[in-house]
Parts: sequence; C-alpha cells; structure tokens
Amino acid sequence: MIYLDFAASTPLLPSVKKELFRAFEEEYSNPSSAHKLGRSSAEKIESVRDKIADSIGAYKSEIIFTSGASESNNLAIKGYVLANQKKGRHIVTSSIEHKCILSICHFLEKEYEYEITYISPQKNGIIDPQDIISAMREDTVLVSIMHVNNELGSIQPIAAIGQACFERDIKFHVDAAQSYKKIPIDVDELNIDMLSISAHKIYGPKGIGALYIRDLRETRIQPIIHGADQEYGLRGGTLATPLILGFGVAVGDQTIEDNLDGVSKINSLLRTKVIEIGGVINSPDTNYIPHILNFRLSNFDASHFVANSDFLCSQGSACSSMNIEMSYVLREIGLNFEEAQSSIRFSFNKFDSNLLNFYQ
Repeated sequence: MIYLDFAASTPLLPSVKKELFRAFEEEYSNPSSAHKLGRSSAEKIESVRDKIADSIGAYKSEIIFTSGASESNNLAIKGYVLANQKKGRHIVTSSIEHKCILSICHFLEKEYEYEITYISPQKNGIIDPQDIISAMREDTVLVSIMHVNNELGSIQPIAAIGQACFERDIKFHVDAAQSYKKIPIDVDELNIDMLSISAHKIYGPKGIGALYIRDLRETRIQPIIHGADQEYGLRGGTLATPLILGFGVAVGDQTIEDNLDGVSKINSLLRTKVIEIGGVINSPDTNYIPHILNFRLSNFDASHFVANSDFLCSQGSACSSMNIEMSYVLREIGLNFEEAQSSIRFSFNKFDSNLLNFYQ
C-alpha cells in the first residue's frame, strides 16, 4: 500500500514516538503541581511553547496549547467575537474554508445572529484580497482565512489580507494546519493576529495543537473550556505533557523542510502523468504547496478507487469523507457533480524514493 493522505494526517516520526514513550513513563506528574517533578514537566512544556513561538516569530506568552486546530479555531473565533460583541457582529471568511470554520460561522449565525460574508474563490481556488476588502464594514469584527486550502493546496494571499485588516483595525485569524512548516510563517510580516496549528499534520501526535494570539494578555478572549486558570485562564484542564513534548520534537524536526524538493518533484511528475492520460488538474498552476494535488480523470469512480485501491488517498477533506455530497470546495471553483465525483486528492509529505520510482 502507498500512503497518499498526508493532508489528513501523518505518521509519527521515530524521534516523536521515542519522546512520547519516554514522557508517558516519566512525565506523569501534573505540570501545575508545586513539587519538583511537576515543576520539571512545566519547564519542559515552556520550552516547547518557546520553540513554537520562535517558529512563527511570536513570543511564548502568546501561545496557547489546545487539542488541535479545530479547538484552536473555536477558541480564536468564538472566543474573540463573543468577548467583543460590542465591536460588531460581522465576520468575513471564505466559502472554501475547512469545515470546522464554516461550522463555527454557522453556529454564530444561528445562535448569536452574527452576519457572515462568505467570499468565493477564483477558478484557481485562490481568494482575491480585493473581494475581502470590499466585504469589510464598520461593524466587521474578524476576518478568518486559511493559509493553504486542504483540498486544493492553493496558497491564499495572507500578507495582503493581513495588511488590509491591520489598516482597518480588524482582527485577522488564519488556520495554518496545512501550511505550518511547509511555508515560512512570520506573524508580524503577515499581520496575523491569531494562528491555528495542529501536531498531527507535521508528524506529531494527534490530540494536541496550539493557538497563537497576538498580545494575548491585552486581548479580550472568552474561554470555551473553563477550568483552573491553566493557559492564562483561556483553556482549562491539565496540560497533556507527553503530547506537548512530542509536539515539540515534531516542531524541531526538519523532515518536512528537508523533503520539499523531493515532494515538489513528485507533484510535478504526477501533474505531467495526469495530463498525458487526458486528466485535468483541479489544483492551481501557481501559488500552491506541492504537498497537495487534486485532479480528475474521465469516467473515473473516485469513491470506489478510494475505498478499494492500495493507494491510500481521499476525495477531499477527511473530515467530510463520509459525506456522499460533492465537495463544496470543488463546487466553489466551478466543477459540476460528475467532475467532482471523478476527482481525487493525493497528498504527500515525506519524500519516498520508491514512490518517485513508481511514478516514473
């Protein structure tokens, strides 16, 4: 079998696995405890917090540990807008965001009467910054745009959108689950106010992620999990020390960065092969990460292929893979039902010479 679903989740690196086993054996103390073992675990956690902050140009006091990108997205969006309702009840996002973001927005629409503007992408799956700017209003409290689309691999113009938000004093949230460690991220250069990341997309353990919040201590955020004041009072619950330490090893590992050239070669070769057999590339031709390739073939039953092939891939987001409806992302870039049903997503991460040889 050949694993081609790295956008959904990644295997553990050997170094991460080693650290997890060590930490589960040795770091069993509550890191909030005042005794030596508790303090030792707390210091190691702070070291990981510092490592994550350094990787995005932030301060460690601006990093909150969560259970993953979905929780980070919920804390960022619901936590901010519900704590700042007097600033306005209008949010701008895109129609091709991860299902998590769309679900949060639908919740706010229904339960709190927020007005959401959903910006449609261009045919290449990239949002035009001017469309975001045109949608901004006096009561716009937040803009949320993902850095890289999880079905197409398209890179969104985060810097331009961030600059527009900064000039208008609108908070800007970015879901970076698919871009973290694949694209350099500096939250100051990109004018990002909140950023969500997840460990299991970068060879780390499932169940752990982080949220960056600019000027955390001065920013009004309503917790969505209340507890005993852990994580600056924004995320209650005993910190998962082993998962955090495993996360830290994955952050410091260079596997993703070192394999960028190899992954790019695989993407380029596969694009050529798809076109040679009469297929069509759904992913953009420019401004994309090579780790994701979405394409379609004539008279091809993608769902049957995914269910029965030794190529372990998907038709789109793993979070929506059990849904028999067509991908909303593919619909938004203009595909019809038949085209969407014949489309498939291959996602790569760690370079595999055997995979390259197979394509050749």
